[in-house]
Amino acid sequence: MLFRRSRVAHYMRKLSSGLGHFVYGMIQSGITSGVASGIASLNALEEGGFFTRWSKAWLISWIIMVPFVLLAAPLIRRLTLLVVADDAPRV
Repeated sequence: MLFRRSRVAHYMRKLSSGLGHFVYGMIQSGITSGVASGIASLNALEEGGFFTRWSKAWLISWIIMVPFVLLAAPLIRRLTLLVVADDAPRV
């Protein structure tokens, strides 16, 4: 098993499944903006202060990206369905 549930997760209250697309968007935009801002901040490794510069850039880019991800997701889903074959058997 890749992720084992901890005792804390067992007792943790979960969000409604209707909010899944918002949770997905928050996680996806956080990871994407974190990686992109980290790459853009690499020059701070030589100058010092990488973590400070990266964390500020990440927070700003994440705040900006969340609405774009949440608004673009339905369009991306529709475009994906246009170009991907439906492999479900026809009955």
